[in-house]
Amino acid sequence: MSVKQTTSYTEQAFAHVQALVSSGEYPTVSAAVSGVLMRDKERREREEQLLRAELDRRMALPADRWDEWAPGAVLTEYRADRGRAE
Repeated sequence: MSVKQTTSYTEQAFAHVQALVSSGEYPTVSAAVSGVLMRDKERREREEQLLRAELDRRMALPADRWDEWAPGAVLTEYRADRGRAE
């Protein structure tokens, strides 16, 4: 199912999308934008799964193996490890 939506892009973003179409990776600008959005969605879901798995692993540790931490520190460390800002 498709939804028709008018959007605006920066010149840099549009040039990237056009390059994806020109290289044959996608047949149209619309397909390229949809494809990139779906890749981003999948990447975010993978990151969430990894974070949940790491939290589950840490929660399963015996109490004497827990590290002290400040609120937000785990998420900040996780993002820093992956090159993402707060």
